[in-house]
Amino acid sequence: MADESNTGPVAAAVAADAEVKVPTAKKLRSPRPQKAAAKPAQPKAPAAKPRRYSEQERNDKLKLIETQVSEGNTLKNAIQSAGISEQTYYHWKGAAKPVGKKDAKSTKPLPAGDEFADLVKLEEENQKLRKRLAEKLRTENAELRKRLGLD
Repeated sequence: MADESNTGPVAAAVAADAEVKVPTAKKLRSPRPQKAAAKPAQPKAPAAKPRRYSEQERNDKLKLIETQVSEGNTLKNAIQSAGISEQTYYHWKGAAKPVGKKDAKSTKPLPAGDEFADLVKLEEENQKLRKRLAEKLRTENAELRKRLGLD
């Protein structure tokens, strides 16, 4: 069995390795390349408050755009010449349409008696159509049963 306290030749080899290891100089890296020079920071101007147009101004601009388009100008160019964005144009146009439709409906209300009479007529027509459909389905079903020999 080997004596653990006997470290003679092994200890001498370790000591010799320790003496042989000389600290080596670290490899030197070249410095990193500089990033592209940024433009000098300009102070940001405070955001301009968005302009609010009155209903009359909106309608005038929409009419102006319509006339320019009818004259052969492109919609995009007409919107730019009016001084608004496309998004604003479509927003205004969408907001203007429902108002016109609502006014047309509200100017001519039907009397309650007329609405009721129309409703009764529609219900009668609906019943007639249901009966015709039921008859047609019954005849088709009977034909299919005959073809398949189920009757």
